Amino acid sequence: MISADYCRAMARYNAWQNSGLRHAVSELSEEELTHDRGAFFGSILGTANHLLWGDTVWMSRFADWDMPTVPAPESARLYPHSADWGAARAKADAGITAWAEALTDGDLDGALSWYSGAAGRDMTKPMADCVVHFFNHQTHHRGQIHKMLTEIGYRPDDTDFFLMP
Repeated sequence: MISADYCRAMARYNAWQNSGLRHAVSELSEEELTHDRGAFFGSILGTANHLLWGDTVWMSRFADWDMPTVPAPESARLYPHSADWGAARAKADAGITAWAEALTDGDLDGALSWYSGAAGRDMTKPMADCVVHFFNHQTHHRGQIHKMLTEIGYRPDDTDFFLMP
């Protein structure tokens, strides 16, 4: 289904996109970032926090990272201050990139098993499917953030994969 090269490209894309997101977050006030905009995770920062929370959960399964410090229902409050979120996001992106760089095609074979708090049960799924979900989840929530930024008049950076440096 996918290859280690695909994962490396997606990790680079993730880091590039999150760099632009960190820049946007650094330019906005805490009020603009935390204002409830009716999104599933409320605010720009809430959605960015959930995205980082989800990345951390998946990386705990893929690469033995520590689980997030808050449970799923509180994921939008992972980092209440944007500067703390930005530092954690940069660190996570470097870790995701390092993980992807070390992957082999064989690492994507087989199944991944874990306990899902969201499903309330043990899960086993093909590893490649889990990795595709991981990268899809990132893109999905960054799209929500992009929409919220656009609505407040902020022009986010380009998101087209083919424009990635």
